[in-house]
Amino acid sequence: MYPADLSMVEELASMPDIICRGGSVIISPLGEVVAGPLFDQEGVLYAELDLGEVARGKLDFDVVGHYARPDIFQLIVDEQPKPPVVSKAVKD
Repeated sequence: MYPADLSMVEELASMPDIICRGGSVIISPLGEVVAGPLFDQEGVLYAELDLGEVARGKLDFDVVGHYARPDIFQLIVDEQPKPPVVSKAVKD
């Protein structure tokens, strides 16, 4: 399943056919496993979700960035034009 011109294809020959078996799991915003994991079979996972956990989870880890907190961060944009960067070749 790998291209023949892959630089490490010889090393992969000694590996098992399935290196990472994937799997499905539903994890709450607080990091708890809610359903699954489901390995080596087809299936659908269902779970009841507490949407209040989303806000509580963002206190620990906000995946869109904590920069959305105006009480901590301030974005200041310098709109003044700047001269272009010029690269000079180094002579030997």
